[in-house]
Amino acid sequence: MIRRACLAILLTVLPTAALAQLAVSANDAKVSLKDGATVVNPHPAPDTASIIDLNVFPPKIVATVEAPASVIGPPQSVAIAPDESFAVVTGANRLDPTDASKTIPNDTVTIIDLASRKVVATLHAGQGASGVSISPDRMIFLVANRAEGTVSVFGGSGLLDTIHLGDAKSGPSHIVFSPDGKTALVTRDGDNKISVLSVDGKKVTYTGHDIVAGIRPYGIVMSPSGQFAYVANIGGSPGDAATVSVIDLRTPPPRVIDTISAGPTPEGLALSRDGKLLAVTVMNGSNQPRTSPFFHDFGLLKIYRVNGAKLTLLTETHIGHWCQGAAWNKTAAALVAQCMGDNEIEVFRFNGRNLTRAGSLPVTGPAGIRTAD
Repeated sequence: MIRRACLAILLTVLPTAALAQLAVSANDAKVSLKDGATVVNPHPAPDTASIIDLNVFPPKIVATVEAPASVIGPPQSVAIAPDESFAVVTGANRLDPTDASKTIPNDTVTIIDLASRKVVATLHAGQGASGVSISPDRMIFLVANRAEGTVSVFGGSGLLDTIHLGDAKSGPSHIVFSPDGKTALVTRDGDNKISVLSVDGKKVTYTGHDIVAGIRPYGIVMSPSGQFAYVANIGGSPGDAATVSVIDLRTPPPRVIDTISAGPTPEGLALSRDGKLLAVTVMNGSNQPRTSPFFHDFGLLKIYRVNGAKLTLLTETHIGHWCQGAAWNKTAAALVAQCMGDNEIEVFRFNGRNLTRAGSLPVTGPAGIRTAD
């Protein structure tokens, strides 16, 4: 159901209040990992979104609401408004109504009022609705539709436009805005491109300029300065070391200026609020069958020091299996990482040099997570 009045109010530019820092975890209860295979759970519970307070340590879940979610797609399937007034959660897949043992692409987008902790609108994007981001001025938000090669543009009146980037196999995955809101970058893991969009208020245009970073660009984050973006290229083989690339936006057109090895299948990316630290979750074969030569009984959580165009590995630690997104608290003293294979969100302390595990939050199917950009 679309409640247009609620959506219009939420997207209206209002003064920003000083609020506790929140993260929202999108949780896919439909599927689980069984010896390297993603299988549909029999009689699954509803998908949910968990609202997490990151102002306390250890972080705690303060509310959970029902909302369609999906582990299919990058773990940036959540967006939070800059003032933490609302969150957007996408659901890229749903159960097949004709065969409960399968999933099919989905187009559902859920709007959650974070003050009342209630769903206030259900919208429909394109098939395979995945990565989502809200413009800095809250006028619009964009959804990447992996199953149809498009980006959906939403405003206060609902769906405003559909931007066509490529064919259905081009795989638009995630979107980030520049801090001035005039540019957006869209990763396309199906045809190995990153598309540049021009944004003028509620008008969004595909410029026709594409960036080539690495194989299967997936997650992407923007520096607070807007001078650089960092993209995870998840690669074509579960055993090969994949990469993270640096995109320079200082001089048009944007272009890749560096690429580093990050390990097998980097999934989640999270920048600290000051832009000086980049967290990367790496599958490391933890989602492969145990008989696979690529299997490891742990994933990796890596922290890179960020100095503009240069990424330097600072530290890393083992995490669980089939891990998805990550999120920093505002002081970068704490970090959470979703481990879908273990049904938990791992909690870490960070002292500027090392990560120390400090517990976990039990969550069924944690598949995507964000804080306010």
